[in-house]
Amino acid sequence: MHMMVARQLLKRLGLHPGQELLLMHLWDSGAQRQSVLASIFATDSAAMTRTVQRLENAGLVERRSDPTDGRATLVAATAASQLIRQRLENVWTELESLTVRDMTEEDQERLMTGLIALEQNLSAVITES
Repeated sequence: MHMMVARQLLKRLGLHPGQELLLMHLWDSGAQRQSVLASIFATDSAAMTRTVQRLENAGLVERRSDPTDGRATLVAATAASQLIRQRLENVWTELESLTVRDMTEEDQERLMTGLIALEQNLSAVITES
């Protein structure tokens, strides 16, 4: 349900779930190799290529040669992407508000404690593999 609401809110910006995370990462970290992005987002290179192509077609990212290695390509957020940054942050705030709107602070704290425990359990499984 959370993903469905996120999809609905992101659609206002012409984005699909996951694309906003890539943009936010590029805004915070700067240009990076596509292979590094695929690793960070735990996806394969084909899926990352599709995501980058869609954002590139929308004018939100650009690919350019890596100045340290002419064979490699860097993915960078464009100036045009900065124009939707505040709107995207507002979408995240709205999603959070909608998600917990009828929950008390105590309910939210219990939920967060449970989610952290779930994350730790699942992270342990991944590191064991």
